[in-house]
Amino acid sequence: MNVTVENIGPCKRLLRVELDGEAVKQAFAEATRHYLRNVRLPGFRPGKAPQHLVVRQFADGIKDEAKRRLLNDSYPKALEENKLRPIIKPEVEEGELAEGQPFSYTVTVEIEPEFTLPEYKGVPVRLEEARVTDADLERAFEVLREQKASYEDVDRAVSSGDFVVVKYTGSCEGKPITDFNPTARGLTQQENYWLEVRTDHFIPGFTDQLLGAARGDHRTVQVKFPEDFVIKEVAGKDGTYEVDLLEIKEKKLPPLDDELAKAYKAEDLARLREGVTKDLERELEEKRRRTIREQLLNSLLSRAPMELPETLVQHETRNVVYDIVKSNAERGVPKEAMDQQQDQIYALASNSAQERLKVRFMFERIAEAEKIGVTQQELSQRVVQLAAAYQIKPEKLAKQLQDRNALGEIRYQILSAKVFDFLEQAANVEVVPATA
Repeated sequence: MNVTVENIGPCKRLLRVELDGEAVKQAFAEATRHYLRNVRLPGFRPGKAPQHLVVRQFADGIKDEAKRRLLNDSYPKALEENKLRPIIKPEVEEGELAEGQPFSYTVTVEIEPEFTLPEYKGVPVRLEEARVTDADLERAFEVLREQKASYEDVDRAVSSGDFVVVKYTGSCEGKPITDFNPTARGLTQQENYWLEVRTDHFIPGFTDQLLGAARGDHRTVQVKFPEDFVIKEVAGKDGTYEVDLLEIKEKKLPPLDDELAKAYKAEDLARLREGVTKDLERELEEKRRRTIREQLLNSLLSRAPMELPETLVQHETRNVVYDIVKSNAERGVPKEAMDQQQDQIYALASNSAQERLKVRFMFERIAEAEKIGVTQQELSQRVVQLAAAYQIKPEKLAKQLQDRNALGEIRYQILSAKVFDFLEQAANVEVVPATA
C-alpha cells in the first residue's frame, strides 16, 4: 500500500491510497468466499453452489464486497501510519476496480488540530485573600430587607428616593421614538410604569423633573439621551416626555429582627446570620474556583495556538448562535432587535465557538496523557440526574440522547469536569493580599 498526504487547508488533508494488484486479487477472493458461504441458489444446499455460478450471478455484489473490504482495511492503516485523527465522516472518491489490477482512491478528511500540548501541571495562579466580613453580612442583610420591602401610598409631593407610578408618551425631534426604532415601544409609551426617583434611573435626569409634583399632576419632561444609549438611533438626541403622575409611593424596609428571620424560614436572627454567612462562604469558594479556572484556561490557551477544523467551527458557531437567540427570546428581546444585531451576534458566537473547541481539544489531550476517563457507570448516573431534572424516565432520556448522538457531549461534560479538577489540584496557587 502506498499513501501520500497533502495539506489542503486548516486541519484538512487529502489522502491518496494506492493498492497493488495482489491486494485487489486477495480482496476479490475473500469476497467470493463470503458469497459462496452465504448465498442460496436453486437446487443447491447453502454453501454448496458451484463457484462459477455464484461468480456469474453475483458479480456486482462480489465487486462491491471486495471494494468494501479494501477500503475498510486500508483506510484505518493509512490514518495510523500518518498519525491522523479524523473528526468527521470522510469524503471518498474511488477509482475503477478490476480483479487483479491496482486500485486507488482519494479521501478528503478533516482531522484534529496539530498542536504542542503546553506544560499543564503547576500553572501559576494568583488568588486574592478573601473572607466573609461584617460589611459583607450587612450588605446581604440589606438585600434581604429590600426583598421584603413594602411600598406605601403617600399624599404629598414627590421627594428623592420615592417611587412613582406614571403614564408617559415620549418623542424625539417631534416624532415617536418608534419611528427611529420600531422595537422601542416601551420607551415610546407606557402606562402604570414604576420609576424610582433618582438622577441615574431610567433616562438620566428624567425623574429629577418630577420632584415636587403631586398625584394627578402633568409634567413635560425634557431629556437628552446618552451617547451610549441602548437605542442607538436616538443616542445623543433630545427627547420630550408627557408624563401623568398616577401614584406616589414610599419604600419601607422591615427592621432587622427575628420577624424578618422567620420570613426567611429561620428560627431567629442568629440562625439567619449563620445561614447567610454559610451562603456567602459558598459564594466566595465558588468565586475562588472560577478565578483559578479562568487563569488556568487563559494560560493554557495562550501557550497552545492551533488551527481549527472549519466544519467543526461552523457547526459549533451555529450552536452558540442558537443559544444566544434562545436566551434573548426568553428575556423578551424582540426578533427585530436581534435581526439588527446579526453581525455582532455571529462574531460573538464565532469567537466563543473557537474558544470552546480549543479547550475541548486540549482537555481531551490532557485526559489522554493522564489516563482520565469516563466510566459507563458515571455516564449512566449523569443521565439519571438529568432525567430527574427533566422529570422523565432515565431510559427514555437515554434513548433520546442516543438518537441525537448527544451521549458524546454528556461524556465530555463529565470528562472536562475531571480535567478541571486535576488542573486545579496541580496548579501553583499563590494567595496574595486583597486589593482595595
